[in-house]
Amino acid sequence: MEFSTSLKKNQQFRFVYQNGKSYANKYLVMYVKENGLGKNRLGISVSKKVGNSVVRHRVTRLVRESYRLHEKVFNSGLDIVIVARPSAATVGYHEVERALLHLGKLHQVIKVYLYW
Repeated sequence: MEFSTSLKKNQQFRFVYQNGKSYANKYLVMYVKENGLGKNRLGISVSKKVGNSVVRHRVTRLVRESYRLHEKVFNSGLDIVIVARPSAATVGYHEVERALLHLGKLHQVIKVYLYW
C-alpha cells in the first residue's frame, strides 16, 4: 500500500468504531473517520465467526489486495476499518472488490467511481 498505513492498536480501531460513520453490504462493513493526516490508515477485522484461521487470513488478503489496487481512487486523510461478514468466507476476489468499491461509493470517499 503506497499511500496508506495500517491501523494496528485496539484503541485506534475503537475510536473509528465509536466516532466514524458506517455502511454495510452483504460481505463487508466499512467504518470511515477523517484523521487529519495526509494519508489513509486501513484496518481489517475478520472475526472467528467467518471461519478458521486459514479462511480468515484469505479474506484479509482479498480485502487488502482489492484496497491496494484501488488505493488511488480513495480520498486521502481517512481512517478506514473494514469488517468482514461471515458470508465473505465463500466468495472470490471480484465479489470482495465490488463490495469494497460499493461501500466506498456509499461513503462518498471515492474520487472516480469505477464501473465493473
